[in-house]
Amino acid sequence: MSSVRSYRDLIVWQKSMGLTKAIYDFSRLFPKEERYGLTSQMRRAAVSIPANIAGLL
Repeated sequence: MSSVRSYRDLIVWQKSMGLTKAIYDFSRLFPKEERYGLTSQMRRAAVSIPANIAGLL
């Protein structure tokens, strides 16, 4: 059995970071007029997932 020394050891945190990167890459393709609307909201939501996981430990 492995022990968790940091939130970075958690698979769920690692996968959420991958999701965050994917959303950043995908939202880069959106039109510029969406930069401060949908793009910003999606990116903030994505970043909050690993941040909340890290905050639990």
